[in-house]
Amino acid sequence: MKRLLILFVMVLLAACAATQATDAVAPTAPGFLLGLWHGFIFPVAWVVSLFAPSVAVYAVPNDGGWYDFGYFLGIVVFGVGARKTHVVTRNVYRGGPVIDSTATRID
Repeated sequence: MKRLLILFVMVLLAACAATQATDAVAPTAPGFLLGLWHGFIFPVAWVVSLFAPSVAVYAVPNDGGWYDFGYFLGIVVFGVGARKTHVVTRNVYRGGPVIDSTATRID
């Protein structure tokens, strides 16, 4: 039920997405590569945009879908979302000898 509710909210929010008029897009509008760059520098641009009203984190008008795809890749793959996580595991044995030198024994 929870997953269905989340899916419903996501679809509802997607329905609110604004569309861009085709005559607003200039031939020199930002495309895929600029979207990739804007996604990559998103954290810095966001902080600067808090203090400088002339700075935005997203170029409007833009090329459309290709700009969005580049922006997404810039954030997720090359930017903020690209951080590798460090997983730490602990081996704990109940009773018996400790086999691994990094493991601890619980009695």
